[in-house]
Amino acid sequence: MPPAHHALTVRLPPDAADAALAAALARAAELWWPGDRHPRLWTQSVPAPAGSDAAARRRAAEARRPVAPGHRLRAVLLRYADGAGAGPGPASGLDTAPGPDLVLTADGTALDARSLRIVARVLRGELPPDAVTPLAGPLPPDLRPDEETRRLASALAVTVGRYEGALAVRVAVPAPARDRPPYALGALDGYAVFTADLSPGRTVADLLATEPAAPAEGDEPPALRLAAGDGDVPATLPAGPDSIPVPARHVECVRRQLRRLPPGTLLAALDPLSDAESAGRPAAGPRRNAPAPLRIDEVFAARAAARPDAPALTAGSTTLSYAELDARAATLADGLYAHGVRAGDLVGLCLPRSADLVAAMLAVLKADAAYVPLDPEHPADRRERTARDAGVRLTVRDPAALVGHPPRPAARPGAATAPAYVIHTSGSTGRPKGVLVPHANVTALVDAVRDDFGLSPDDTWTCFHSAAFDFSVWEIWGALLTGGRLVVVDHWTTRSPEDFHALLVRERVSVLSQTPSAFTQLAAVDRNAHEAPAPRLVVLGGEPLDARPLLDWFDRHPEDRCRLVNMYGITETTVHVTAATVTRREALAGSRSVGRPLPGWSVRVLDARGRPVPPGAPGEIHVGGAGVALGYLNRPALTAERFLPDPLDPAGRLYRSGDLGRLLPDGTLEHLGRIDDQVKVRGFRIEPGEIRHVLLEDPAVSAAAVTVTGAGGGDAAAARIDAYVVPAPGADEDPGAVRRRAARLLPPHMVPATVTVLPALPLTANGKLDPDRLPAPGARRARGAAAAPEPAPAARATAPGAGPAAVLAAIWREVLGVEEIGQDDDFWDLGGNSLYAIRIGTLARERGLPGVPLRQLYLTPTLGALSEALAREA
Repeated sequence: MPPAHHALTVRLPPDAADAALAAALARAAELWWPGDRHPRLWTQSVPAPAGSDAAARRRAAEARRPVAPGHRLRAVLLRYADGAGAGPGPASGLDTAPGPDLVLTADGTALDARSLRIVARVLRGELPPDAVTPLAGPLPPDLRPDEETRRLASALAVTVGRYEGALAVRVAVPAPARDRPPYALGALDGYAVFTADLSPGRTVADLLATEPAAPAEGDEPPALRLAAGDGDVPATLPAGPDSIPVPARHVECVRRQLRRLPPGTLLAALDPLSDAESAGRPAAGPRRNAPAPLRIDEVFAARAAARPDAPALTAGSTTLSYAELDARAATLADGLYAHGVRAGDLVGLCLPRSADLVAAMLAVLKADAAYVPLDPEHPADRRERTARDAGVRLTVRDPAALVGHPPRPAARPGAATAPAYVIHTSGSTGRPKGVLVPHANVTALVDAVRDDFGLSPDDTWTCFHSAAFDFSVWEIWGALLTGGRLVVVDHWTTRSPEDFHALLVRERVSVLSQTPSAFTQLAAVDRNAHEAPAPRLVVLGGEPLDARPLLDWFDRHPEDRCRLVNMYGITETTVHVTAATVTRREALAGSRSVGRPLPGWSVRVLDARGRPVPPGAPGEIHVGGAGVALGYLNRPALTAERFLPDPLDPAGRLYRSGDLGRLLPDGTLEHLGRIDDQVKVRGFRIEPGEIRHVLLEDPAVSAAAVTVTGAGGGDAAAARIDAYVVPAPGADEDPGAVRRRAARLLPPHMVPATVTVLPALPLTANGKLDPDRLPAPGARRARGAAAAPEPAPAARATAPGAGPAAVLAAIWREVLGVEEIGQDDDFWDLGGNSLYAIRIGTLARERGLPGVPLRQLYLTPTLGALSEALAREA
C-alpha cells in the first residue's frame, strides 16, 4: 500500500553541471536496473527567481506530476533566472547565486522515501552507486512506533477528522522495515495503520496511546491518509476525488500542540488552524457603498411617483397600475387605523392569492405595522395557533371591511429597522417560530442583486408561492421595488404545471422563481409544449438543487438567453444568502455549490466550539451581514441561542443556521444538508419533532415517531413523511382518526402520508428510538383509511381488470407505493399530495388517458369516482 507516487526536491550547488548529472544518473540506473527502462535527466528553465512564488509553484507542480507508466523514477533539473546556467560550470561568477533544484519523483511501488534519499546522495556525489543494493520489497514493517511517529499519526488523524467532520479516522504513516541494509533500494519500508477514535470526551493521552496495526490486505491509498516523506508531512496528502487535500501546515500545527499540551487535554481543543487563519475574514459578498436603509413602503412610493401609470400588479383579468395599487393600499391602511392598528402592531392576513393580498401587505406597512401571513390553505386550527402565537391586533379576512373609513392622521414613517413581517417556520417543540424581519433587510436584498440580475421596470415577475413561505417576499418585493410587474398566480394554477406554463407564455414572464421541485415539473411540461416561455432569469431556491436534470432545460433555453441562478437562503436571513449562476458545465458536474455571499451578506463555517473550520472542511453555516433578522417573536431564549454576537463586528450578529456546509478555497459555499433532524420537503422546512408533538397531543396516542424519506434526492415527489403511533391504553386503534386530527393542525406539506399503529416503538439499548427497526408502512393500516376490518378478498371492491379504471389503478399503485387499490380508496388518504397528483396526470396522458387536473382530484378523490369522471371526458 505505498503511495502512488512521491517526490523529493534537492537543492544542488550553483556549479552543478547538466552533463555530469545526466551521466551519473545513467551509470547508476544501468547498475541498479540492468535491462529495464532507465530514467533520463530532464532540464527545464524557470523564468523566475528561485525564491519567487512562481518558482515554488513550478516545483510543486513537478512534485505532483505522476511518473510515466512503466518507469520507476523521473529526474527534473529546474534552473532559475537568478541561478547558475547550463554547462560545465557556473554561468556567473557570483558565489551567492542559488543553485538549481533537482526534483526526484518515484513510483511508490518501486522506490520508497528512503530510497529516494539514497538516489539523491548518489547524484550529488556523496555515495558511490555500487554501494547501493537493489532489493525486492516490501520487508516486514517495524510496528513499534517511536513517540514522534505517534504524534505524526495523531496529528494527521485530528486534521483529517476536522476536514471531513469524522469521528473515526484511519491514517497510515511510514514504518521502517526490519533488518533493512543501510543502502538498500526499493519499496522496502512499510506503513503502520492507526485507527483513531476522535469521539467527544477523548483526550490527547487516549489518542497517543493508539496502537498501530499492519495494513490489511487490500488497503490502498488514498483510503488511508498517508504521511510520507523525509520525516515530514508532504505539502498535500493524497485524497479521494471527493475530498479536499490536507495542507501540511495544518498537520504540523496540531503536531506542535501535541508536544506542548497536557495529556488530559480534550481532542476538541486541538485546532489545525493558526491564530491568523482562525481570525481571518469570512467569505463575504463584493463590497459596495450601501445606501442608507430604507423602508419597503418608502421605496414603493418612489417607484409609484416615478411611473404612476406603469402596470404594477396583475391578478386574473385585473391589472393595477402603480398609482392604483398605491391608492388601494392607502385606503386599506386607513381602514386598519380605524380598526385600532397602530405603529408596531402585528396584523394577520388570511387572504387568497389575489391583488388584495398584495395591497393589504402594503397597507399594513403604510400603517407602520408588520404583517403576519396566514395561509388560507392551512387548516383553521393551524392558522389560529399562529395568530395566537403572534398576538396579532386583528386578522384581515375581508378587505371590504377596511374600505370607507376616514384618512388616518399624517405621521412620520417609522424606522427602516422596524419589523416589516413575521413568517413562521417549523419548530421541534410543536410551536412554530415567528421570525421578525425588518424593512431594511428586504430593501437591502433587492439592492444587493439589482445590478447583477439586471432587474428593471421592463421585467414581469410571478408570485407563485404562498405568502407564508418566505420565497414570496423575494417575488413580491423584488418586482415592486424595482418597478416591474407582478403576476399573482392563483392556487389552482400553482398546482397545475400545464396551466402555469401557459401563464408564463401568456404574460411574457421574464423573471421566474421556483423551488427545484416545482421547476422539475414545469420543465417536464416545457419539454413537450408547442409554445415556450422566454424567461431571461430563473431563480431556484428553497431547497437543495440537483443540477444534473437541468441539461434538458439548457437545450431549449440556452444560457445566453436565460440565466439560471441557484440561491441558498434561510427565513432568518431574509430569503437569500448566496447566489451561483448554473451553467451546462455545473449541470454536467452535478455541482453542489450555492455560490458566494450576496453583497452585504457574509458566511462563516464554524465547528461546534465556534471556531472556523479549515477551507473545504464541513461545519455549521453561520450567516452575518445585512440579512440577519431581528430574532424570534416572543422567544428570547431561542433568539439568544441562534442569533449570536459577531466576534469580528461588535455591531453585528451571526445566525446559526443548523445547516452543514463547507467553504471552498475560492470562497464559494457548498450546502451539505441539515445538522439536526430538520429537512426540506418540496421547499418547506420540516421539523419532524413538530409533527411528533402534534401526534402526541392526541389523547388516543401514547407514543409516536416520525420519519422523512426521499428528501433532498433528485426525485422531489418521492419525499414522504411517515408516522408511527402507539395507542393509549383503551384507545381505539384507528390510524385514520389520528391522521385526520393531525391534518387539522398541520399544513398540508407536513401531514404524514401514512400512519402505522404499533404495539410499541423499537428502542436501542440506551432506550432511544431505533429507526432502523421501524417496519415499512403497511399498505392498509399505514395509509390512515378506515379502521374497520377489511372485507374478504372476494367481496373487496377492486378496480376492473381492463379499461381506464384498471390503467388508473395501476398508476396509483406505482406512484403511491400501495399494493392494492379499491374503487372506494381516497387519493389523499393513501398519502397523496400535489406532486403525486402531477405525476399521476403525466403518467395518465402517457398511457392514453385524459389528464387528471388537481381540481378534479379534490372533487372526485376516490378511484371509482375519478375513473367515471375521466370516462365522461374521453
